[in-house]
Amino acid sequence: METVENKYITVAYKLYTMEDGEKELFEEAKAEHPFQFISGLGTTLEDFENQITSLSKGDKFDFTIPADKAYGQYDEQHVIDLPKNIFEVDGKFDSDHIKEGNIVPLMTGDGQRVNASVVEIKPDVVVVDLNHPLAGADLIFEGEVIESRPATNEEIQELVKMMSGEGCGCGCDSCGDGGCNDHECSGGCCH
Repeated sequence: METVENKYITVAYKLYTMEDGEKELFEEAKAEHPFQFISGLGTTLEDFENQITSLSKGDKFDFTIPADKAYGQYDEQHVIDLPKNIFEVDGKFDSDHIKEGNIVPLMTGDGQRVNASVVEIKPDVVVVDLNHPLAGADLIFEGEVIESRPATNEEIQELVKMMSGEGCGCGCDSCGDGGCNDHECSGGCCH
């Protein structure tokens, strides 16, 4: 059986989606604050990782991941009404954080954390959309590989700790590596 080498990879990229036949910039990871990941650990979209892993430092890339292989099609059934009382803090509706357009963290019945977008606030329910913000979109990545080298055991261990909720997790600012942007923290594109 072939062993897969875990690579530490950083990339600068622009992510575009197609809106009405026009290419629209959705997210950018600049060279000063590149997107970083370790291959083989399942932290990025499989097709993204497959395209990038074979490249070397300095290589440029331009590829499209169809919606079906990215975040799937948009599903109307993932827009749901939740009782307003689950958004209460100390018996009062949390109107500071629960606003139309805001992303809110939720927990499923089986303990899985998911992000939802607040669609509408009604008198007794909050309408949320559990679809990924990029559901239904083909993803167009253009960029360059900044670094690609074998990952150290320490880097792999640190990532595993972060994924398990230890370490700095999604605080990102506390990591001190500058490698996180807002989209990554909110469950963005590459994971």
